[in-house]
Amino acid sequence: MPIPDEVTGDEIDKSVRQELMSLPKTLAEDVAKNLVMVAKLLDEDPEQAYAYSRIALRLASRVAAVREAAGFASYATGKYAEALAEFRTARRMTGSAELWPVMADCERGMGRPERALAMAGEPEVQKLDRAGQVEMRLVAAGARRDMGQTDAAVVTLQSSELASSAVHPWTARLRYAYADALLAVDRADEAREWFAKALEADQGGTTDASDRLAELDGVEFVDVLEGEDAEVAGEPAERGRESYEVAERDVPEQDGAERDAATDVDDERGDVSGERGADLDPESVPAEEAEAESADRGTDADADADADAEAGAGAGVDGDVAAGEDAPGAGSAEARGVDEEAAERRSDDI
Repeated sequence: MPIPDEVTGDEIDKSVRQELMSLPKTLAEDVAKNLVMVAKLLDEDPEQAYAYSRIALRLASRVAAVREAAGFASYATGKYAEALAEFRTARRMTGSAELWPVMADCERGMGRPERALAMAGEPEVQKLDRAGQVEMRLVAAGARRDMGQTDAAVVTLQSSELASSAVHPWTARLRYAYADALLAVDRADEAREWFAKALEADQGGTTDASDRLAELDGVEFVDVLEGEDAEVAGEPAERGRESYEVAERDVPEQDGAERDAATDVDDERGDVSGERGADLDPESVPAEEAEAESADRGTDADADADADAEAGAGAGVDGDVAAGEDAPGAGSAEARGVDEEAAERRSDDI
């Protein structure tokens, strides 16, 4: 598996480095780098940590630190039988009782709380330092609860370490376990008090004491960032729906007479709009209105033609009159013709 360039292997503990000195230099460097990756990924990505531990185990299975690292990686991924085997091997190689509490917890993980409880009474517990003894007490209390002995679990956790006001790396976990045990036996008020004490000692955030306190107080936490993202993402749609709903609410209901009157007004407005916009958008005018409008236009055209014809005729008459007036001697010829006829009739009479 790939190892980042910034990992050199020098990050491991001095005691582990001393154990690796029994290996060839190049091999020791490779094992050290894989052990560093196990430590870096154990909390955030246990599966990846487990994969690196298997590589280190394949390269140096006779090194106790490697067997211990492989055991913790297996423990973190829930492979309790495998973890227990690695811890036992590491204990045989070192002779140390340091891994006794986690070995007992592996028994719990495998569904054997009675064995874990038995290990809590073994002489190896007396070889543990104070932190190790607190860990063993936590495992024993957990085994009691696994067996349904909740009251006994509360008693198991009561100790001088619990009563102490001093804060140690294990103080928050011990107080948290005690508060949880109290809650299991319906002593909620005392449980809340000890959850608060656990929160005070939890400087590294190893427990969820704040969440448990909020749960007891009936407080519900909301992820502000997710809420803001969802609000921003849904804002346009929500606004659209709100506008639509407001528009629907703003429209009053009308009875039949009001609807008919409104329809007539709309029709009249439509006719006016049709007349104004016929030349611009003929397709927007309904077919019947278009035909009526076309007929009106035809009538108007005929009337205009008749008016033009009458105007033309009038113009012709006026032209003839004007021509008659303007032609030289026209009136004198007619007068002479009348005089000649009268002269002929007088001649015949004679």
